[in-house]
Amino acid sequence: MASWLTVGGNFSTLISGAKSSPPVLVERTWNGIKYGCKCYLGDECWPSASSWAELNSTVDGNLLVNIPPGASCHDSFEGPLGTVSTYDAAACADATAMWSDEPWTVEKPAAALWTYFTNDTCRPTGNPAEPCTLGYYGVYVIEAKSRDHIKAGVDFSRENNIRLIIRNTGHDFIGRSTGWGSLIINTHSFQDVEFISEYSGPGNYIGGAVTIGAGVQGRSLLTQANAQNPPVTVITGECPTVGVAGGLVQGGGHGPLTPHYGLVADSALSFEVLTADGRYLTANSEENPDLFWALKGGGPSAFAVVLSVTLKTFPEQKAAGVTVMINSTLTNDTDLFWDGVKSFHKYSNKFVAAGLYVYFELAPLRLHIQPFVGIGKTSAEMEALLQPMFDEFKARGVPYDTTSKDFDTLFDLYTDLFEGEAAGTSALTGGWMFTHQDVEENNDGIIEAFKTVLSPREDLKNQGFIIGHLWDAGLNMPISNSATNPRFRNSTDFAIVALPVPNGASLAQKEDLQNVLTNIQDAAMKKAGPNGCAYVNEGDPYQPDWQDHFWGTEYPKLLETRKKWDPHGVFYAISTPGTEDWEVIEYGTRLCRKL
Repeated sequence: MASWLTVGGNFSTLISGAKSSPPVLVERTWNGIKYGCKCYLGDECWPSASSWAELNSTVDGNLLVNIPPGASCHDSFEGPLGTVSTYDAAACADATAMWSDEPWTVEKPAAALWTYFTNDTCRPTGNPAEPCTLGYYGVYVIEAKSRDHIKAGVDFSRENNIRLIIRNTGHDFIGRSTGWGSLIINTHSFQDVEFISEYSGPGNYIGGAVTIGAGVQGRSLLTQANAQNPPVTVITGECPTVGVAGGLVQGGGHGPLTPHYGLVADSALSFEVLTADGRYLTANSEENPDLFWALKGGGPSAFAVVLSVTLKTFPEQKAAGVTVMINSTLTNDTDLFWDGVKSFHKYSNKFVAAGLYVYFELAPLRLHIQPFVGIGKTSAEMEALLQPMFDEFKARGVPYDTTSKDFDTLFDLYTDLFEGEAAGTSALTGGWMFTHQDVEENNDGIIEAFKTVLSPREDLKNQGFIIGHLWDAGLNMPISNSATNPRFRNSTDFAIVALPVPNGASLAQKEDLQNVLTNIQDAAMKKAGPNGCAYVNEGDPYQPDWQDHFWGTEYPKLLETRKKWDPHGVFYAISTPGTEDWEVIEYGTRLCRKL
């Protein structure tokens, strides 16, 4: 039987000066270590059915029992609250057909786009007799329709010491949109968008702006921006489904406009938020400036729930796009292929110095660059910038295909050339950013690291892959105005590392693959790029020294800010400021703090 306690000792130091009392935690022992844990179903502290019914009333009937989206293919869902019949042939056919579709998954109440951190215990199947369980999903979800619904959920979680998850789109590589036994608050219904022709708020900014609700996604925002008269644009990620006001801006956020205007966080002018103690606040350069700074890249789900954010807008410009492909339809010569990769990456410093943004995918015998983006440039200008690379391809005998195209606006390029992503896969994610200096001094070493990522071990040959992004966040903003790692101001290539995890992998297999990601793949990248850093939204949360890798010299200030705004850990996202002593124990289930 678990016992009750309030955490003392170091935790008291952490919360010194806080007005509220520390939460009552549940004592557990795991692997000989004592922990104080959040409250879970089966603990004496778990709220009664009447308490949950009262919460449902407070949120106007929008509290749902969470059932995974694959349950319709199974005879029953064996949930923590009981077993229910779930098989529905039509719904199963839909789930099977749409499992890899990001927009379909986003619209589900609590689904994760990539499924590794859900524990994959209820996927679509052709055998309805297969078991379906909740895995690492939350027990309940509030589909919030008003900010008071969000407040009700945060207050309930805080008062009952329940793990809380803030979920907008589920566009998340590292499991922050899900958590075993938790209460999830879905903010995706917050779709308000208001454009401002001349911003007059705090700060020294003069220009256009847009205020967006927490649920607005990149493609939707850019579509509405392009419809303005005259058209404008906003810094967003390249993926259409990413939620702009949530983890994107709070983690930093990079995209095609980054070479011109910096990171998404650099463009934030003001936030409307709900704090851990249930207060509605404005955070900008004049009101709560420390919170404002921390929300701009200091870590998702760490300081407050963002209800809306006001971002700078920028005039639309013409753009040109180029694609380059080197793949197995052109050559099966592995050495020749890697010569092509080396030549491409050799010129990456020149590309970013010219203000280009480049998105590429690297897999065995497949270099897929789509696209090179030149904002304000013509295809002729782009081809001239790329000509030295093409000349080197020809000199080395590297076969390639290329196309180029002019566009009236960046939005036209964005909708034509950027390809969609697939949901429903299970993989571990890491990554590293290489600086100008890293590329200048060690391009050959970086390419060797790429080879290690693709084939990290003999039994994992050709299993890894890379999603790369060439951009220089410091080109036109050499000094950060956000909480992001200062090393990003010398960036050339931020490369995501991915390692697929097979369905049904055992805990031992998962532990082994995590070790491969951290200590073989990512380690090779770090060795090749000693001046670089990691990105909290697309990085390995289990890497050593994540504080420095994610935030560098900004981390001590972020830690102090977290102590002020969330002293008791109401919010939690792995490897964000102030979570050093928190750990998910008991095979990926309970969130606990070391005593």
